[in-house]
Amino acid sequence: MKNTEELAGESKSVAHGRLTELVNDYLTQKQAVLMQVKKGSMRREDFLEEVRIHIAHYYPMPVRQQERLLESFEQYVFGYSILSPLIDDAEISDIRVVAYDNVRVKRLGSRMDAGVQFESEKEYRQFVDYVATKNQVNISNMNAIQRFTDNDSHPDYILRFTVSMPLVNTYDQPYLCIRKVPKDFPMLKTLIGRGMLDQETAELLALRFRSGSTLICGGNSSGKTTILNALKETLPDNMAVLVTQQADELTTMYHPDMMFLHSLPGSGESQINYDLKDISIAGLTMDVDYFIIGEVKGGEALYLLNAAYTGQLCAATIHAPSADKALDKLVDYCLYESKYNRDELMKMMDCFQTVVFMEHYKVKQIFACKGWNGQTRSLMYERIL
Repeated sequence: MKNTEELAGESKSVAHGRLTELVNDYLTQKQAVLMQVKKGSMRREDFLEEVRIHIAHYYPMPVRQQERLLESFEQYVFGYSILSPLIDDAEISDIRVVAYDNVRVKRLGSRMDAGVQFESEKEYRQFVDYVATKNQVNISNMNAIQRFTDNDSHPDYILRFTVSMPLVNTYDQPYLCIRKVPKDFPMLKTLIGRGMLDQETAELLALRFRSGSTLICGGNSSGKTTILNALKETLPDNMAVLVTQQADELTTMYHPDMMFLHSLPGSGESQINYDLKDISIAGLTMDVDYFIIGEVKGGEALYLLNAAYTGQLCAATIHAPSADKALDKLVDYCLYESKYNRDELMKMMDCFQTVVFMEHYKVKQIFACKGWNGQTRSLMYERIL
């Protein structure tokens, strides 16, 4: 494993081999112990003492080398091996492992080589197995594509993983992608300082956000979730807020009455499945003043639209290349679940009083709804930014 500190008195290859063997012990013979640590039923100190005893029994070598092996193993288990420094780096937002010797990152919006790599395909595959085990995820052939979230391992970030296995990949190695979502997400004041928007625009958005439904659109990594996270924190404390999302990207730091639900995909033989549509339907039966969907991707769009059209304050993000295309995209999703035709749905879209278009981590456009034009059979929006 490159960048692994050499154990005292041993060559790097020998030290690496011992660490790989020890990790394999806990992925096979002692997987239940790893699960206890992840679930919190075993303290970190007790786990490390158990590992210390295991090393002493099965790895006869000088005590100092045993201690260094334990230190390396601790870093591996409670971090993410060679990826840990990349996760710690505040300038990196995304990590993509394309192959064992090809790790890519997005640093300040630019993609580049990470400068690290795994020692071999075998080590990389073992690492992917470890990531799955640590997060209690099954990556068998029945679950060859998995998305999951680690909220606990890092003090500063929620880690959103996507793993696809060779069964569905063109090449014979897994793909592993990590999106880092800051737990201490930036407020509007910070975003102003970073140049996402100016003070006047921030005040305008906050006012419109709390007084009418808002749709935020843009491409991948354009800042949609970041601005939504900041805007929802401007809602007054006397508003009950419900957030539904696929991954735990939206959180709160200050609001006292904000609930969060996330989807739960069925996997393997499990019949338990709650998608965004299911939890959106359930959420709308709750007594809430403001309803938020983290990212609209399917049939949940109809329930968002129905809620907004009946006067419920709502907000959501959606992938779209421009503000006007966002409305078309939302209608497309609604058509999956609806008996309405396109014109009927488009007419209902005037309930979204504000449409925000994000690009390259900046607020590029803001449109205000002016209603439905019966003659042109189109929505009228005025650009206010």
